[in-house]
Amino acid sequence: MPFDQMPAAGAPPALFLHPLHSRFVVIAIGIVWLACAPAALAQAPPQQQQTWTVIAGAGLALTSGNTDTSTVNMSYNVTYDPPTRNKVKSDGLLIRGKTEDELSADRIGLNLRDEFTINERAYVFGENRYLRDRFKNIEYLLAPSAGLGYRPFDRPELRMTIDLGIGGAWEKNSNEDVTASGALTIGERFEKALTGTATLTQSYSGLWQTDFIDNSLHVFNIAISAAISARTQLKVELLDTFKSRPPLDTIQKNDVAVLIQLAYSM
Repeated sequence: MPFDQMPAAGAPPALFLHPLHSRFVVIAIGIVWLACAPAALAQAPPQQQQTWTVIAGAGLALTSGNTDTSTVNMSYNVTYDPPTRNKVKSDGLLIRGKTEDELSADRIGLNLRDEFTINERAYVFGENRYLRDRFKNIEYLLAPSAGLGYRPFDRPELRMTIDLGIGGAWEKNSNEDVTASGALTIGERFEKALTGTATLTQSYSGLWQTDFIDNSLHVFNIAISAAISARTQLKVELLDTFKSRPPLDTIQKNDVAVLIQLAYSM
């Protein structure tokens, strides 16, 4: 059964929602959390910039009774940012769920990126994206690319980047041969400090295969995180994945998930 066709009775509460309502739910949850967070958190001193930043997060939902369901999500984010022009980043997300012992969600996405700063606004980058999504029939999608980026805002309280790239894409779908094509990519990321301990982040990435221009992949993400302690934070995240040409007509184009994670910073 496709990821976004999970029956309401079998889905973990607040984890899989209709696309029309999920954006409002994640914002509402975030606002409630920020409003209820201890006032002392807002006075926490800002952390000094580190060469290495490692963040690991995990979330779990369980239900029992008429239906037994379990959904786990795990993520990581690693940044190497020495006092030079070069920065290396990697991130990943795993979503896996079962309903009545039947697999109902199975997705993993990975990204490795290297950025070299040209000046205070412009940079060049190289990256490699990987996606496996069983319920979209994608055994793997590998997309290396390189390009040019621009930073309209680059301050501690407000950051934004926009970039364009070219590269290639290799996609393997179930019961089909591997397709190879050139690729065009676009990326955007926005980060806003709401308080001393709360942050709003939003990102978008698009991938178009040049030999099959109607075959594109779009990933939209928005999240609110709030610090619990110096090293832990609660994160509420909306993930929207859209594939313009699914391998089968029975597979829907759009998948939406709302994830709640407890993250730890090392």
